[in-house]
Amino acid sequence: MEAYKQWVWRNREYVHSIGSLANGLTWLLPEKFSASEIGPEAVTAFLGIFTTINEHIIENAPTTPAHVGSSKTDPSLSYPLLIAILKDLETVVEVAAEHFYGEKKWNYIIGTEAMKALIRLALFRDSGYKMLLQGGETPNDEKDSNQNRAGDADRNPRNQDHHNPWNLEGRAMSALNSFGQNARTRTATTTSYNSGWSRRIQHQQAVIEPAMVKEKRATLSELLSEKGVKGALFVMGEVLIITRPLIYVLFIRRYGIRSWIPWAISLSVDTLGMGILSNLKLWGEKSKQIHFSQPEKDELRRRKLLWALYLMRDPFFTKYTRQKLERSQKTVEPVPLIGFLTEKIVELLVGAQSRYTYISGS
Repeated sequence: MEAYKQWVWRNREYVHSIGSLANGLTWLLPEKFSASEIGPEAVTAFLGIFTTINEHIIENAPTTPAHVGSSKTDPSLSYPLLIAILKDLETVVEVAAEHFYGEKKWNYIIGTEAMKALIRLALFRDSGYKMLLQGGETPNDEKDSNQNRAGDADRNPRNQDHHNPWNLEGRAMSALNSFGQNARTRTATTTSYNSGWSRRIQHQQAVIEPAMVKEKRATLSELLSEKGVKGALFVMGEVLIITRPLIYVLFIRRYGIRSWIPWAISLSVDTLGMGILSNLKLWGEKSKQIHFSQPEKDELRRRKLLWALYLMRDPFFTKYTRQKLERSQKTVEPVPLIGFLTEKIVELLVGAQSRYTYISGS
């Protein structure tokens, strides 16, 4: 396994290109959207998992040769990989369940959504209640996130770049300071030569290969104590976003995919969760303001864009969107090339809409 990891690290650009090409070609497989054809989806899932694992290996490549072969012990680091693998498997699970069990496929879809929700909730807790990026597939490591504690060095302007082992300028200043101290010690007395040399060697090792100090993660009680009402609302909004897909499929199993009830409840949960997260500044004390980092702001915008998927979900798609697409296709059908491309695009959209996992947004 280590030999394969090193090969991937050395050929990361080649591996990334091959993975992207293979995943793109899977859309050209025959019977892509046939309910009875499990083979193409199994191939797609296998290639997706293969690409996901390779990307995980590349993202966790050691920064120095001394780190080669080392493993990270933080269990939360495996959550993004588990979520990505589940997302690769969910479509083939849906197709297989529909082929063998018909409408009972929703029981299996509920199972996959429940597993994703539990993993995301665990990641949300273990990350110190930071916003999940890309559904938990991208680690939220921003230092200016709203979850930074009041006592952190990052919150004190005088300590932001002073002897911070994770800051490039801080490491340089620490190295120069230590070098100067060792030089003064060496010129003051010859008897301290050995101890000064040892300290300098230890410091250089610390600069080149800093110790992996485990960051203290906030607990729920600490978040509520520091942020008050805003902290409680933030957790509520994030939990609503995480559990929304599971709530949606539970109501689909109860009322059916053609009912407006699951569609409306899912939209309501999305609206409530995003409304809370987008308007936190209007609640509670101003002194306990929650500040989102730039990746978190981008995540909020991404989630709003996902609302477009409601146009692709039944019953809205069957009653409105599909009719609009078919009328547009007939309008441009006589035009060479444009008519052909429009027909293929509509065909892909209609086929993708037939699968829950393609339009779930989870």
